[in-house]
Amino acid sequence: MSALLIAVVGIAAGMVGALRRGTRTDSALVLLVTVGAAAPAFVVAVLLRSQFGVRLGWFPTIGNGTGVLDRLHHVVLPAVALSVTFMALVTRVTRSAMLEELGREHVEVSVSRGTPRWTVIRCHVLRNALGPIVTVSALLISGMLVSTSIVETAFGMSGVGSLLVQSVNQMDFQVVQAIVLLVVAAFVVVNALVDVAHPLIDPRVAAAGSAR
Repeated sequence: MSALLIAVVGIAAGMVGALRRGTRTDSALVLLVTVGAAAPAFVVAVLLRSQFGVRLGWFPTIGNGTGVLDRLHHVVLPAVALSVTFMALVTRVTRSAMLEELGREHVEVSVSRGTPRWTVIRCHVLRNALGPIVTVSALLISGMLVSTSIVETAFGMSGVGSLLVQSVNQMDFQVVQAIVLLVVAAFVVVNALVDVAHPLIDPRVAAAGSAR
């Protein structure tokens, strides 16, 4: 759920900021991104628990739940707390990449020729900006394994993160080594997938490689 929030909300918010640059919407978005990127996960977790769990009572604040729907209900607040910082970073990268592509000469020529705006955005802007967006999003999503220890501890959930904390407290170094190996493997696999996907996303990368 956190990965879905990071990818969908982060990229969508970045696109909105780039397409409405200089407006109040963009200014508000930049402010939210700045605050979100600087907010530690445990602070976000405490705020979400106090407001939406304790005060409003919309979501449970502890445990994993039983059954599919109950587990989804329990995981909403932890997923949001885990993804806030990463969503802000993806939004920032998406906005910068989109603005860079919007300033390209071929984009301005396409607009001046009367090409529909959304066609230009979809075919020339978004597609060319996907390279850095996909790279950063994939690396951040794989890096969430490190932050789960904070969020799972804050919400009293049992998972890889809480297991890491318990293993450190109990000096169970074999489990700690296994979890660290899992995190490293995630980074390696994601990097490999990104390298494979890059030429498919951006043909310029494949053309540059063949030219060399």
